[in-house]
Amino acid sequence: MYRIDRPDSRLGLALTWLLSAILTITGLYFFVGGAWLLSLRGSPYFVLEGLLLLSSAYFLVRRQILAFPLFITFYATTVLWSFWDAGWDFWPLLSRLMVPSVFLLIFLVLVPYLRQLNGKTALRPVFYGLSGITFAGIAVAFVEMFMPHAPVVGSDAELPLASTQDGHGDWEAYGRTAAGTRFAPFSEINRNNISHLHQAWVMHTGDIPISPGGNGAEDQETPLQIDTSLYLCTPHNNVISVDVDTGKTRWEAKVNSQSKVWQRCRGLGYFDAAAERPATLNAVSDPAPVTYDPSVSCQKRLFTNTPDGRLIAINADNGKLCTEFGNNGTVNLLAGLGNAPDPQYQLTSAPTVAGTTVVVGGRVADNVKTDMPGGVIRGYDVITGALRWAFDPRNPDPNHVLAPGETYRRSSANSWAPMSYDAAMNTVFIPMGSSSVDLWGANRLPEDHKYATSILALDATTGHLRWVYQTVHNDLWDFDIPMQPSLINVPTKDGQKPAVVFGTKSGQIFVLDRLTGKPITTVKEIPVPKADIPNEQYSATQPFSVGMPQIGAGPLHESDMWGATPFDQLVCRINFRSMRYTGLFTAPGTDTSLSFPGSLGGMNWGSISSDPNNDLIFVNDMRLGLWVRMVPNAPKSGTDPHNSQKESDGGESVNAGMGAVPLGGTPYSVVKNRFMSPLQIPCQKPPFGTLSAVSLKTHKILWQVPVGTVQDTGPFGVKMHMKMPIGMPTLGGTLATKGGLVFIAGTQDYYLRAFDSSTGKEVWKARLPVGSQGGPMSYISPVTHRQYVVVSVGGARQSPDRGDYVIAFSLNQK
Repeated sequence: MYRIDRPDSRLGLALTWLLSAILTITGLYFFVGGAWLLSLRGSPYFVLEGLLLLSSAYFLVRRQILAFPLFITFYATTVLWSFWDAGWDFWPLLSRLMVPSVFLLIFLVLVPYLRQLNGKTALRPVFYGLSGITFAGIAVAFVEMFMPHAPVVGSDAELPLASTQDGHGDWEAYGRTAAGTRFAPFSEINRNNISHLHQAWVMHTGDIPISPGGNGAEDQETPLQIDTSLYLCTPHNNVISVDVDTGKTRWEAKVNSQSKVWQRCRGLGYFDAAAERPATLNAVSDPAPVTYDPSVSCQKRLFTNTPDGRLIAINADNGKLCTEFGNNGTVNLLAGLGNAPDPQYQLTSAPTVAGTTVVVGGRVADNVKTDMPGGVIRGYDVITGALRWAFDPRNPDPNHVLAPGETYRRSSANSWAPMSYDAAMNTVFIPMGSSSVDLWGANRLPEDHKYATSILALDATTGHLRWVYQTVHNDLWDFDIPMQPSLINVPTKDGQKPAVVFGTKSGQIFVLDRLTGKPITTVKEIPVPKADIPNEQYSATQPFSVGMPQIGAGPLHESDMWGATPFDQLVCRINFRSMRYTGLFTAPGTDTSLSFPGSLGGMNWGSISSDPNNDLIFVNDMRLGLWVRMVPNAPKSGTDPHNSQKESDGGESVNAGMGAVPLGGTPYSVVKNRFMSPLQIPCQKPPFGTLSAVSLKTHKILWQVPVGTVQDTGPFGVKMHMKMPIGMPTLGGTLATKGGLVFIAGTQDYYLRAFDSSTGKEVWKARLPVGSQGGPMSYISPVTHRQYVVVSVGGARQSPDRGDYVIAFSLNQK
């Protein structure tokens, strides 16, 4: 009956040998790795517990009962240490305790066998009862792995839904309006009836984004809706018009843009020449008048800018080119840049229609060389395509007009993310990145120190500077402002104030006065340490937006290191202690340093959505670190006179362990990689991506929840098919609605989700055929008066599963 615990049990003997081998291997691993960690001034836990495990294994292999109390000492001290080290945080506790608990379960089953071998009473009921309790505890922990563990738990009390009449209007810009609010003022779909939301239609664009290494084509669009048409922009900039109620194609304009890397279209611009222009207030100038002949087509026009450097105007009624715009419908955006081969200069975010000016920036490839195309920002006449103005961020006179043969200043700060426009102020708000190269700034100019990694407010008619606010001084981290600034009103002690609200890759949220660019919430200049790069223009301080919450920005400690098991956690601890890390602005040097969050974010281009009825903003993030080492270049030799290391193509591979990448024009190459465990899991504790609601009244996080499971991903990219809501990196935007909902699709698993905007509770989700990086949007059909939620579904970032879907959801037929 008790075959395993009889003194002559072969099964008991085999299990004893197996457990002793496991404890020996684990003990050696803990002791050796723990000694290494201790030499780095890390935790003594692993080396001490390794000794206990080895001692227990020594007596266990001799089948002596002393092995058990030694193991119990190990287990008890592990439990105490775990709570001291990690607190009550579920995922860190699971990493520390699950494997030891499995060892304990096996040991408890073996104890009656060992006791009899040592001439003692078996005490089967006691130890089998304890093994049952241990098994139950493991089972409970396993079940809890499928429950969300929110970093900030929201209140159960729901905010009342706004009782005002629903708003109106089309989704006519990337962020619904030019202000970039991402708020749909419609409540037909709301938190009370969301369970009835179902797929209304699906269409295929015919353009499947292929991106095997994360550098290629991606579907990251947010469609536009104008009247009865939905306008799509595929990864290769093909523009498609479909019916808002059926998804049936009306026309398609083939553009087929091509670029070596970073092929994508995040959205379109739209202009109606017959529409009434809003009155200006606090504007330096009015929108420039335009000449439009009503007898000519293209009253309503769409704009797309392509990664291969074109700005194209398309008739919104039939998909034909607006021939009076530029050269037969196209403006060459490479003009004036000088040498700008693909993929050194690209355009990926939607053009911004600012009054009667269409404004474009451009992405300058990261970490290539110091001699790169400039990041000039340009405004064009929406009808003719004539250049109206340019803002050259490296020219002492940024509005300098080029003479024939002259080019814009090279390697200047650039703006690759979406822009915003305030029609009353006739001002365009521009998020800026750093100058080339991103990680080395010894050659930077005063203009770089003024305009890089900042928000620019430019007059939309003239391009003249109204104000500039910088969020990073001498940016050495690639901490571009990656998102569209949201132009919303925020509550202050003096009433509602027009503001510019945006997040950064560094996990900070800034709230600026829209008229002056001065912070509304507190920003402090805090001293930061330097690194060891000669002649680097280190800033003694950096701005910290302490008046608003930081999202996933650390600071990290050794106790934050994580792994699926204690084994990979130990590796992460050693790696963390081996690096130089001094907080958010740890400058790169010739040693190995840790940047957290890394240049991926933090927050990224998906941008913020807002709820003006409750003064809330919604922020999604990813929490990925990068380790960085600047490697001095070897002197040129006869065998390799050009130091011909492989140059970066400006894509994502430079962040994924491609070795030493030369930073042309500098004395250095850079080695970068993601801060991951041996299982290719982020080294810091979960969540790795969240959705947060931030109150603009209290300046605090109202709730924060993990977003995404490991169902469609996992260690080494292998799908786990398990719906564990650990919170995965997000990439893509959110949508807030008057119905008390926040939608998000940009997760690593294949779902469109809706959360209660008051509490953060997930109230609905729909399985998608592949993942999505698209921004959800919503509109009311002018024909059926139904509300739709639409998302483009082309594949999650670095997922092998790809598609060309656009899917609409609605409630049951009215």
